[in-house]
Amino acid sequence: MSLSDAAWRQLISTVHGSGRKAVLAITGGGSGAVGELLRVPGGSRLLIEAQIPYDERALAAFLGFAPAQASSADTAIAMAQAARARAARLMPAGTDLVSPDLVGPDLVGLGATAALVSDRPRKGEHRFHIAVANAAGIAHCTGVLAKGRRDRGAEEDLVSRAIVLWLARACGAVAPSPRSLLDADEHYAETAVAVDAIDRLLAGELDRVTVQPDGQMMLSAPPPLVLFPGSFNPLHEGHVLLARVAEELKQQPLAFEISVTNVDKPPLAAETVRRRLVQFAGKSPVELTRAPTFVEKSRLFPGTMFVVGADTVERLFAPKYYGDDEARMHDALDEIAHSGCSFLVAVRIDAAGRVRALNDIPVPPRYAGLFTEIPELRFRFDTSSSEIRARAVK
Repeated sequence: MSLSDAAWRQLISTVHGSGRKAVLAITGGGSGAVGELLRVPGGSRLLIEAQIPYDERALAAFLGFAPAQASSADTAIAMAQAARARAARLMPAGTDLVSPDLVGPDLVGLGATAALVSDRPRKGEHRFHIAVANAAGIAHCTGVLAKGRRDRGAEEDLVSRAIVLWLARACGAVAPSPRSLLDADEHYAETAVAVDAIDRLLAGELDRVTVQPDGQMMLSAPPPLVLFPGSFNPLHEGHVLLARVAEELKQQPLAFEISVTNVDKPPLAAETVRRRLVQFAGKSPVELTRAPTFVEKSRLFPGTMFVVGADTVERLFAPKYYGDDEARMHDALDEIAHSGCSFLVAVRIDAAGRVRALNDIPVPPRYAGLFTEIPELRFRFDTSSSEIRARAVK
C-alpha cells in the first residue's frame, strides 16, 4: 500500500496533532524520518528531541552501556526505552499533557537501528529494527531487505518511511504497516509487549518500585526504616540471618533493596530482576531502585538505616571510588549524614580471609556517628553469594 503525497502529509499532520510528545533516537539509517516529520508544519507539537547516536561511542553514551550488537531488536528496544525516559525528564508529568500521571501516557520513545548498503560489502542482512515505548508497552518491528535490490538512497528512504509509520501507530493514528513498504518476498515481523512497573523502572521512568511479599507492586509505599541493599544473586542463609538480627536490634521491619543499575555494568535485564524477586516471595518486601550508590539511596530513603558488611564501609572511605577525589568523598558522606541515614555494620570475611569488623576500618571521627556495629557474637556468616555461585557451576 503506497500513500499519495497528500495522504502522507495528512498522516504526519495527524501524528503532530495526536497529543503525544516524542523523543526519537535513530542510528545506522533512517534519519530522514526526522526531516519527513518536520517537513509538515506542526512538528513542535509532537517532537521534543531527535538524536542520531551514529558512532558506537555515542550509542553507548545514549544507552548507558555498549550493546552487544548495534543493529538488533534488543538495541532498538533499549533505545526506545532510553528515549522515553529522556522524554519524561524533558517533559515532566503534567506539562502540556492531556492525561498526566507519573510519566504521562502521552510520552513516546522511538528507537531505530539499521544495517544498510555501505561503501564496504556487507556480510550480513540488510535490515532495520524499529521500537516504540509508550504507556501501553513496547512494540517493535523488523524488516529484512533483499540485497542488491535498492541503492543506499532507496534503502534510506524506505527505513525513514517505516519509522514514520511505526511512530504514527504509537501515536494512535491509523497508518499502514511498514510491511507495506517491502516487496512480497522480503521478511517482516512485528511484536508488541505489555509493560509493567519493572519495565518502567528499567527504562528510567521510575526511580523506585516496592514489591510486597505477595507480589503486589507499589509506586509510593512509605520508605522503610531499615534497608538491606545487595544483589542477592542468590539470596542465601547468611542474608536471611543478618536481616533477622537487624530487625531484632532495631525493633523495626526490614526491607531488602536491589538496584537495577550498576555504576560500571549494564542494567539488569527484566527477566533477571523477576528471577531474583522470586526468592523473596512470601517472605519480605523488596525495594527495586535505580540507586547504585549510597548517596542516591539516601535521597530515595532519607532517615533510613542501611544494613551493610564491613567491606562496604571500607569502600565508602576509599577515594578511588570517588575518582580519587577526596573532596567528592566528603561531599557524599556529608549528604548521607544530612539526610539522616546511617549504617548497621556486620562482620565480613575479606578476599584475604581476614575477619573485618567496623573497628578495623579507620572511620574519620566526623563520621563515626553514622555507623553502628553488629557484635560478632550476634552475627557472622563466612560464605558469600559468589562462593555459592562458584559451587553451583562445579
